[in-house]
Amino acid sequence: MDGIKVNMDSVRGGIDGAKEIGLKNVGSHCSISEMDDYDLSKLLDKPRLNIERKRSFDERSLSELSISLTRGLEAYESAYSPGRSALDTPASSARNSFEPHPMVADAWEALRRSLVYFRGQPVGTIAAYDHASEEVLNYDQVFVRDFVPSALAFLMNGEPDIVKNFLLKTLQLQGWEKKIDRFKLGEGAMPASFKVLHDPVRKKDSVIADFGESAIGRVAPVDSGFWWIILLRAYTKSTGDLSLAETPECQKGMRLILALCLSEGFDTFPTLLCADGCSMIDRRMGIYGYPIEIQALFFMALRSALVLLKHDEEGKEFIERIVKRLHALSYHMRSYFWLDFRQLNDIYRYKTEEYSHTAVNKFNVIPDSIPEWVFDFMPMRGGYFIGNVSPARMDFRWFALGNCVAILSSLATPEQASAIMDLIEERWEELVGEMPLKICYPAIESHEWRIVTGCDPKNTRWSYHNGGSWPVLLWLLTAACIKTGRPQIARRAIDLAESRLLKDSWPEYYDGKLGRYIGKQARKYQTWSIAGYLVAKMMLEDPSHLGMISLEEDKQMKPIIRRSSSWTC
Repeated sequence: MDGIKVNMDSVRGGIDGAKEIGLKNVGSHCSISEMDDYDLSKLLDKPRLNIERKRSFDERSLSELSISLTRGLEAYESAYSPGRSALDTPASSARNSFEPHPMVADAWEALRRSLVYFRGQPVGTIAAYDHASEEVLNYDQVFVRDFVPSALAFLMNGEPDIVKNFLLKTLQLQGWEKKIDRFKLGEGAMPASFKVLHDPVRKKDSVIADFGESAIGRVAPVDSGFWWIILLRAYTKSTGDLSLAETPECQKGMRLILALCLSEGFDTFPTLLCADGCSMIDRRMGIYGYPIEIQALFFMALRSALVLLKHDEEGKEFIERIVKRLHALSYHMRSYFWLDFRQLNDIYRYKTEEYSHTAVNKFNVIPDSIPEWVFDFMPMRGGYFIGNVSPARMDFRWFALGNCVAILSSLATPEQASAIMDLIEERWEELVGEMPLKICYPAIESHEWRIVTGCDPKNTRWSYHNGGSWPVLLWLLTAACIKTGRPQIARRAIDLAESRLLKDSWPEYYDGKLGRYIGKQARKYQTWSIAGYLVAKMMLEDPSHLGMISLEEDKQMKPIIRRSSSWTC
């Protein structure tokens, strides 16, 4: 089968000249950049054609953004330094001739120090490199979710090999038999983390993996498989190399992950039912049910898999299921998870105990259960996806990761994405404060804290996952800002981070209502804090990088829910 020849004009801040490259021979008939914008409703029956592309992946990425390179860089003209030497600088800085912040070099040095090697090849980065800490616990392991910002940093810096090695190593671990006590986990489950053991005597390396059997609470990571698919697309989009995703091993790995989350059961909703502690918030924090973080990642992973799966007999079966699920999931999330001033007012006026399909209050939410804080928190301009929706229960808390991923995956409509950014601007002190970004808002405390967390001493109010501030979220905020055409918000957040992170030795998280204090149990030299900063900086330097982690809205995904529509739609 003939491969696809692609003539690519490299777009690197308008500096590099045009160049022509060819993609490797693959079995697919259309490029990943084309598939991103594909009409879902036509996926099942539209013939696939050989086409010759005249634009590069980078150029395609630019056209997917809601802003142009010029607009994204106007605010930073003062940082341009045409006389800078390219020696000993990260590739992105040298390529775009930006004068990097002094802490960028320190960040790269710290990131490379965290690399983990298996048989001489880099396969990931450890969670933290804090030798001052007495307890290592599992911070010396490679976590799937933690490695994502590291992977993006290396991809943006033109170093894709470590990402490829990581994808293949975790894929190999997926094939292991996974047991907790006497119960066997699903075949598609990805590990939360793995550790490389070096035997200096035998000169042999081995790997041990944790699928949840060693985690606090013994909860399997639902998000690991989703991040793996999203990262595979990022690698493919960045390198233009379709051959990895097209391998039988990667195709099978994706199908196994999808089989787990697309299986039929007793569900009446298209969202995924999850246990507490199954994602970045990996301790008991009342997110059981249908947490926004998992639903947004689920949506993004489904859309990513849609452009990666081959249209063979096995792949086409999953593509059919994905298309149906995406339509149902987007409607459900945009209808029932979305909250703005008008929605809040409608819920406040709900009648209860309604019966039949004509019910307006479909989940029988009791208006008296609406917390007092949300009435003051909700601005007239702005909105967000709330934390959880299930029968007679709405978690009105703000969760940063879920809302940022909703923007990047286009789960949020353009109107909703703008409203989320409006909310961040309107409630800057609450959601950003002195260190970006609050993982959730507000903190739970007193009696509610005792009931919800089980008196967790690590998740006290305004600490750790209970309203703590996490620098790693800076890259997600920056990506969302660029996609919505508001790079000035990202610049403001990065300036805050640069005033503290290096001086504080790259903490894992910050405590306090404003994020002013280094977390009471925060590890220093936390790798994803370092990588998150680097990714944010590189995306601002070259917004075309956003293409590897962003998906354009599919206008055929009906119906489109308006920004301030109520549940009666």
